[in-house]
Parts: sequence; structure tokens; C-alpha cells
Amino acid sequence: MNIALMCIGLLGALCIGMGIAVTVNRIKQKQGFGCPTDPKDTLHKYIRAHANTIEFAPVLMVLMYILSQSQMAGWVLWSIILVTLCRFILVAGLIFPRTMSRPNPIRQIGAGGTYIFGLALCVAVLQLAAG
Repeated sequence: MNIALMCIGLLGALCIGMGIAVTVNRIKQKQGFGCPTDPKDTLHKYIRAHANTIEFAPVLMVLMYILSQSQMAGWVLWSIILVTLCRFILVAGLIFPRTMSRPNPIRQIGAGGTYIFGLALCVAVLQLAAG
């Protein structure tokens, strides 16, 4: 089983799933365009979660794909798994709290993990390039 490709598929599903969630919420709220500014508004939270996913997932997916084409060290494989998990945690931290106006631990874990493990993947690609 290729864990990296599985994680790429999961991130792709997260991007598409969040797009569907935004569309469903737009229909429910009868708001065809734009974004509410209230950090408690469900549509606002879904739009932000989708946008944040789209900002990070494609870069992570490319890094994962590059790394999947060669022999990976254990830490690289764990970084791929954990950054994928952190993206899902971040989405939960944006959507489930009552408001986005205050930091919450779920969101902080998701964001922090994305930064740490995403940078680890960058290092792994740079090491791969250096030979």
C-alpha cells in the first residue's frame, strides 16, 4: 500500500468535500456569492475552512507525490501521515467551535502540525534533490 498516495487522495477528498459543504451551506442560507463576515456564521466557517484547505493541500500533495517516487525514510512517511491528519484537525477546528473569533486548541494543533510536518516534507524534498 502506498501511504503517500492514500494521503494525497484524502487531501483531494477534503478539498472536494469542503467545496460541497460550502455549496450546501450557500443553498441553505440562500447566499449565492460572497462571504458573511460574522465569525459565528456557519457559511463563513465553511468558506474559511475550504479556502485554507485549498491554500495548503495542493502544495502538500505535490510534495507527497515527489517523495512517493523514491525510497522514504520513516520520518518522512510519518510526516506525510501526520500532516494529512493535521489538515483534517484544522478543518474541524474551524468548523465545530461556536465562533472563529477566538483561537482554540483544535485549530492550533491543526495549524501548528501543518507548519511543522509541511516544512519537514520540504526538507525531505530538498534532501532528495541534493542526492
